[in-house]
Amino acid sequence: MKTIVIVGGGAGGLELATRLGDSMGRKGRARVILVDRSPTHFWKPLLHTVASGKRDPQVFQIEYSAQAAEHGFTFMHAELRSVDRAGQTLELAPCLSDDIGEAPAVRSLGYSTLVLALGAVTNFYGVPGAADNVCTLDNVREAKSFYRRFFGACVRASEGGDSKVNIVIVGGGATGVELAAELGYSARALAKYKIHTLDPARDVRITILERGSRLLPHLPPEQSARAEAYLVSRGIEIRNGTGVTQVDADCVHVTEGDGPETTRPASLTLWAAGVMGPAICTTLGLPLSRMRQIMVKASLQSVDDANVFAIGDCASFVCPVKGAAPPRAQVAHQQAVFLAAALSRREGKPLPEFSYRDYGSLVSLGPVAAVGVLLGGSVGRQLPVSGALANVLYGLMYQKHLMALHGFVRAAAVIVADWLRKRISPSIKLH
Repeated sequence: MKTIVIVGGGAGGLELATRLGDSMGRKGRARVILVDRSPTHFWKPLLHTVASGKRDPQVFQIEYSAQAAEHGFTFMHAELRSVDRAGQTLELAPCLSDDIGEAPAVRSLGYSTLVLALGAVTNFYGVPGAADNVCTLDNVREAKSFYRRFFGACVRASEGGDSKVNIVIVGGGATGVELAAELGYSARALAKYKIHTLDPARDVRITILERGSRLLPHLPPEQSARAEAYLVSRGIEIRNGTGVTQVDADCVHVTEGDGPETTRPASLTLWAAGVMGPAICTTLGLPLSRMRQIMVKASLQSVDDANVFAIGDCASFVCPVKGAAPPRAQVAHQQAVFLAAALSRREGKPLPEFSYRDYGSLVSLGPVAAVGVLLGGSVGRQLPVSGALANVLYGLMYQKHLMALHGFVRAAAVIVADWLRKRISPSIKLH
């Protein structure tokens, strides 16, 4: 029996494992194994809601072991250390659930087909001090850490009397904009529950620093302007055309246009200015893009190893017509659907070619608003959406992810439970 190993349980990896488990694992056609260093899955596009205290990840996470038992694949809680492509084996370091005793020795796992769904990590672009002095949102642990620091900063500033909380977000893409919007609501919610005595509008200052000429450059200019106007109306400062030259523990050094370097105070700095492939990609001996992503062919196979595939943010897929596929959850979803079907019917047949279809993009602006654009069937046809309608559509993206993993009935039950929870629980995490 052939063994399909998927490393990484993000949006693409977990959906691929689920689909292959249902189509091949249950029927004994292949052994499907998912490897991840975390025991649970959380949908990465919602990490900003964890970082703002709006969402408890323990409530919304998916246990890999439970998903594996229900869908015919095997889960291994381990970290990838190396790949022997000649021998088609992986070296894995099993992860312990506690710190008692010594860690088990590294063990080997053979594969017939290897799918790398490793995700991406923050790209600091060599800015001095950034790696040591900023927060990032690469995973749940980092998102929880950011909220604890934000919560503590508000409490300490409140106890200090005249102190201010200065939150600086580097990067005006979707992550930076969504977090800024949610933090504005979080500051008001914490004041409502008497966690701090600050005036959220005056004492909690949130600033987005964007090197480009506008926020959300992947959206049409009018939608970017709409998002910027909404954020400004919520008291968030936008500084476009601003580059970061250095980050210290309590300030950020910036340049605006051709002006001199200045500093901006920062109680907390969050870096959301770009991503690249994880460091493990550099050890595999596979061709990489300049952003450290694994270069793949139209079949999603590595350009020089037919037994290794890559999907999601760690893969560099360039369509000759549409260009490079962006690092978005919808790309990982489409690649998972494609590869699940392709591997199911591989059996010596030539693999089909993946074609990414862009359905548009939506960006949350807090609990009640969003902005974005939907792409229709006609080439170049765009439908701008904003406000409450866009917010509803934004919520449907997560519901679609749940249905891909659980099916309609269970996904509907999760959605109803979430609706009830919001009506009986505080609107924000209070500790």
